[in-house]
Amino acid sequence: MHFKTFLTAASIALASVTAGAAERLTFQLDWLPNGDKAFAYVALKQGFYAAEGLDVSVVPGRGSSDAITKVATGAADVCNGAIASLMMAAAESPVPVKAVMSVYSVQPDALFTIAGSGVNELKDLTGKTVAMPTFSSSNVLWPVILRANGIDPGKVKTVKVDPSAQAPMLAQGRVDATINWTTVVPQFDEALKQANKKLSVIEWSKYGLDGYGMSIFASDKLIRERPEVLAKFLRATVKAIRFSIENPDKAAADLKAAVPETDIKVAAAMFRASIPLIDNPISKRDGFGAFEPKLLEATWTWVYRSMNYPADKVRPESLVDRSFLSKLGR
Repeated sequence: MHFKTFLTAASIALASVTAGAAERLTFQLDWLPNGDKAFAYVALKQGFYAAEGLDVSVVPGRGSSDAITKVATGAADVCNGAIASLMMAAAESPVPVKAVMSVYSVQPDALFTIAGSGVNELKDLTGKTVAMPTFSSSNVLWPVILRANGIDPGKVKTVKVDPSAQAPMLAQGRVDATINWTTVVPQFDEALKQANKKLSVIEWSKYGLDGYGMSIFASDKLIRERPEVLAKFLRATVKAIRFSIENPDKAAADLKAAVPETDIKVAAAMFRASIPLIDNPISKRDGFGAFEPKLLEATWTWVYRSMNYPADKVRPESLVDRSFLSKLGR
């Protein structure tokens, strides 16, 4: 084909795509639009969703369980969140949602405390007070990770607070530690720096916690009725995650373009903190997005132990759909 003819044909094809109605999707986030969620806004700003013919609305959330509920009820098409929350929901009643792609193949749960406070490991918490978010998948794992390390949960006092109150409470010495994901370390660093204190992080993954963390979920309806649209969404999301890993500062800027109150420096640091959860020996071994059966089973083991469910209450394999992984362009 002559180059000029090729350009004309390409222009007509592009115009036809542009003129066609874009497929609409609602992407429900599991939490506020912080730096660790920057990839969703990168996909919008860099045109990754648009290039796939998608019109995606990104909606902030207030927890994994709430995000999954919104997808299950049709208020959203896809969401991100902790796969442990999907397992808990399925243990209570059938839920028309599937995990279609893993994002964190290392668990992000951690304990935050003050350097020099005497709390250097989990056993040091006996007799101490720990603040946990009102809604967090980490909360149900807390007593199990303690028992797994020979600590009596009854000897550690916990208080539930709004996430925004955790850093000030820790800085003011009103609690000895807080339960958080490692992705919010930069926010706490900034808050504690103002109080001339330094953050110390105790990662639960170093105390035996294994399994999958944040994943992408889709409604059974979307999977059944618009599988090609879901494939496009996932492909664009993977591009956005890769872009964010390579360009954390740019990802933070894209987030700020959508959420003006964003502190670019903190947002970029938050995304950098999430990279080891995404890109690590497990994801390299199994491939990004994968749900390796043994690690999936390990995730469920932590859940059923934390909730006192029978081990056979849920079959983890029934909650995942791997059919889209071959379409990610990995």
